[in-house]
Amino acid sequence: MKRGNILIENIIFIVLNLIFLSILIAFLGIKSADVSPLEEKLAKEIALIIDGAKPGMKITYNLKDVLENADENYDGKIISIDKNIVTVRLHEKGGYSYSFFSDVDVSPLYFYNDGKTNFYEITVGEKK
Repeated sequence: MKRGNILIENIIFIVLNLIFLSILIAFLGIKSADVSPLEEKLAKEIALIIDGAKPGMKITYNLKDVLENADENYDGKIISIDKNIVTVRLHEKGGYSYSFFSDVDVSPLYFYNDGKTNFYEITVGEKK
């Protein structure tokens, strides 16, 4: 083996490692600014709260911190509950769905309070 071959192999190895690390850092940067983990956390929290709720309970959830991270151009429903699936969307594409297991009737009501704080109120009723 010649000395030149060893040098070229080492340079190629270093360049490939730098490319890999730069792609990894770019991926982490994109994912850390993403709202997907927040959507997942919120959907799971609401589903677990509903699972632990008794019929007749009213649950109020403060969305102020969540809405600060939501996409400004998105004007759709942030939280929707269909049958036993909670879906949270903070941007136009995507969202996160999580199901709850309680056999209860959930009637969601989203309302805006005092211009500064946003609440999401859930009323848990008995299954009909």
